[in-house]
Amino acid sequence: MSRERWEQEYAAGSKRRDRWVTMSFEDLPATGFADGEPPERIGHPGTFPYTRGIHTTGYRGKLWTIRQFAGFAGVADTNARFRHLLAEGQHGLSVAFDMPTLMGLDSDSPLALGEVGHGGVAVDTADDMAELFDGIPLGDVSVSMTVNGPAQILFAFFLVAAEEQGVAWDRLQGTLQSDILKEFIAQKEWIYPPEPHLRLIVDMIEFCVDRVPAWNTISVSGYHIREAGATAQQELAYTLADGFAYVEAGMRRGLEVDTFAPRLSFFFDSHIDFFEEISKFRAARRIWATWMRDRYHARDDRSLKLRFHTQTAGVSLAAPQPDNNVVRTAVEALAAVLGGTQSLHTNALDEVYALPTERAAEIALRTQQVIAEETGVGDVIDPLGGSWFVEEMTDRMEQRVLEILSQIDRMGSGSMLDGVLHGIDEGWFQASLADSAYEFEKALGSGERVIVGVNKYVTNDEDTLDILEIGTDVEAAQCARVAKVRSDRDEKSVVDALEALRIGAGGEANLMELIVDAARLRATEGEIGEAMKTVFGGYREPPRV
Repeated sequence: MSRERWEQEYAAGSKRRDRWVTMSFEDLPATGFADGEPPERIGHPGTFPYTRGIHTTGYRGKLWTIRQFAGFAGVADTNARFRHLLAEGQHGLSVAFDMPTLMGLDSDSPLALGEVGHGGVAVDTADDMAELFDGIPLGDVSVSMTVNGPAQILFAFFLVAAEEQGVAWDRLQGTLQSDILKEFIAQKEWIYPPEPHLRLIVDMIEFCVDRVPAWNTISVSGYHIREAGATAQQELAYTLADGFAYVEAGMRRGLEVDTFAPRLSFFFDSHIDFFEEISKFRAARRIWATWMRDRYHARDDRSLKLRFHTQTAGVSLAAPQPDNNVVRTAVEALAAVLGGTQSLHTNALDEVYALPTERAAEIALRTQQVIAEETGVGDVIDPLGGSWFVEEMTDRMEQRVLEILSQIDRMGSGSMLDGVLHGIDEGWFQASLADSAYEFEKALGSGERVIVGVNKYVTNDEDTLDILEIGTDVEAAQCARVAKVRSDRDEKSVVDALEALRIGAGGEANLMELIVDAARLRATEGEIGEAMKTVFGGYREPPRV
């Protein structure tokens, strides 16, 4: 696209305000690039290959969505936190579930003992999901749910909650993480072997194309890969490989790529190495757009546009001198914004100890608001575009990531899906993450890498923080809720629905409607998961020697 045409599209686009000036009332250009045509690999904002962002008007048209990941204790507690965050100016809701929920367990399972409500909110049935969003209009608020192994079950609970609010499914907007490949690579929260999980994901994609068209069906997640020890290059390469694998899985089902690829989104880590992270985000857009056009023959521009959510790096938070975490988070958030993120979560200073207190969560929220409203970094589109250093870093990032993608492609004999599955089965991803994590720890131990307050500028003062504590009464109350649901429901109908799901799992039917049917009848998460597990089996990661 020529500069003249870009300027026409920019002029026609909607803007948040009419005047763009500095603090000293100097007029600001729309984009920091010099006059003339940029190199093709950079392009103009909102044009292929989207190095400079996926929107012609950048943040001048719409700011990133401010999200804060929230979930703790029981559904009533989390509902109150959601209401507070919305009242304080948050734009969307992101749900954190507790470990039993993430592992597909009911709260009264013996394996859930001592974990209910810790690390996130406990959700066992559609009743819990309905109370979680009580008083929050699901047709008007974008909701992100961070869950993978039992993702389709929790999504079914959400659909039932919306239905019972009177909200049509085609009005729902949000994201289900549902990225099982990164679970086998990094986070280890699975239920079934890889292939049945992939079947469920493609079932959901196919279901949503017709029934929930505005929903982002997968958030392909590099965040957890980075937190497990990946370098920036590995995070981006493995995440894109997973994304391409899901594209191939959908195409193998017979779906046209442009019918589902526009609803794929991504989730990245923003770590503390400022310019490397900015370059990572810019390279990510360029690689995705090029591969989707040239390898997968996508023709819809929406399929080429890599949309992503960012969270500041949890592993960068340090327990000593925890106030320093506010600074780290601000720097990481700024990198995500300069890299062009579509939505952002900022970690709280106390998350290295526990779930954030309301005060710490508010500081994290205000960090984003200060960046958005006071710094002016969103007033110019891709303000670092054209910087010799940033463009060089972006090119280097792209080259290294392409080398890793080529290696995965060879493992799959020309298929990214088969390459990823082979890499998981052989432990290739897991070994590479372990090696990278080891190298980082060596650098930390030698002092080559500095963490302020940890291995330099250390003090003997003990910092005390008010930490959020989850009492044992939460678990008892949640177990009682599950028992009441079981006692109040039509048991025969539930048994029949679970049997229908089991039979469906043994065939080739799309399982989403059967899961929703069971959810409506108040089958629990554990019961629905177990019905499919009797057919799919479980999974234990092979030992590595």
